[in-house]
Amino acid sequence: MTARSAAGQPVGAARGAPGDRRRESRSKRASRPAPADSAALTSDAMRAALVASEPRAAADLGAIRIVRAPGRVNLIGEHTDYNLGLVLPAAIDLEIRIAFVPTDDRRVELVSSATGDRARFDLDAIGPRRRAWIDYVAGTAWALAEAGIAMRGLRGILVSSLPTASGLSSSAALELAAAWALADTPGGNIPPLSLARICQRAENAYVGVNCGLMDQFASACGVTGDAVLLDCRSLEFRPVALPLATHCLVVIHTGSTRSLTTSQYNLRRAQCEAAAAALAAENPAIESLRDVTPAMLPRVRALVGDAEFRRCRHVVSENGRVAETIDALAAGDLDAVGRLWAASHASLRDDFEVVSPELDALVEIATTVPGVAAARMTGAGFGGCTINLVARDAVDALRDAVAAEYPTRTGLAPRVYVVDAVAGAGFLAG
Repeated sequence: MTARSAAGQPVGAARGAPGDRRRESRSKRASRPAPADSAALTSDAMRAALVASEPRAAADLGAIRIVRAPGRVNLIGEHTDYNLGLVLPAAIDLEIRIAFVPTDDRRVELVSSATGDRARFDLDAIGPRRRAWIDYVAGTAWALAEAGIAMRGLRGILVSSLPTASGLSSSAALELAAAWALADTPGGNIPPLSLARICQRAENAYVGVNCGLMDQFASACGVTGDAVLLDCRSLEFRPVALPLATHCLVVIHTGSTRSLTTSQYNLRRAQCEAAAAALAAENPAIESLRDVTPAMLPRVRALVGDAEFRRCRHVVSENGRVAETIDALAAGDLDAVGRLWAASHASLRDDFEVVSPELDALVEIATTVPGVAAARMTGAGFGGCTINLVARDAVDALRDAVAAEYPTRTGLAPRVYVVDAVAGAGFLAG
């Protein structure tokens, strides 16, 4: 593939975060601001809300800045990023925005527009995490400081249209928005991929979530109208055209929030690492499951337990499905895309065991609707959302089918979002 190389400065050498340094990677339990309606995201509405909460903003309206960072939906390539594999996310127009005025007092203070919750910290004394949404901002400040990026204080207001705990990366969006707001120069004059790595460092080492790079990458490096293929080992990436003239991306929320606290996400990652380590003991060239080929799977089965083998089989086969999906999209073969997404969903259900009954129900309903080209779960699993590639004239039929069947099957109320692929984080114009 024609790829852009991972440009930019290396992130500072790993060292422990301040305060409690244990990798309690399930601190995703930390609350995040609730989503707002789209009217609250307009520049005028955000400026007005900031002026209402921060007197110094009213004194100099010209000093107000607004940054935005998108969430993401992953089209295919699930649980492959931390195994250094291939992923195909798209940044989407559900996003987080921060309106703020920079200050010189080194104090960061943000208000959640949805709840009125006000949180603050000092750039010179960030302190340990608080298990609240401000941790994603404080962690980003900590990681920016570690990377030697100059920052200023700010007073701001935060608005989100992203449903939280949905698998659409509200945490990564908050980190990228914070990075753009905190840096003394726009985005710290850092290439987007490098900024994504800094934000990943914040989530890994400060917040305590041992995630891969995909979420921050997608929020930082999104391309309008395209998905973006990322090789998580080489960090090469390139846009991948989507058939958006005839089809659209539809995200359907199960109504069941994705909780990584109870999802055994860490266990899945540990099982993948155990399988790779077992093979590496025989062949030191194997550094991750990315190095495992389908031909090696019988040996994996002989070396590890059944659970570890099935986790490995999913990752190996999923990397292949990402590559095949790229080819199918390029050829306009949406039937093949549908088969590949269906195989991915089945593998995530049967081999990786992260598909909830609610996710299964949504995919089963979607696949009965004419015009739905492809459907699968997206994100880490255990609740959250599905992603659907849908003919534009079939969106209403999909909405109707989900509304008619899903609540009866699950007792839950679904939410349907028709989303666009958008550019990565940055300042909002206008």
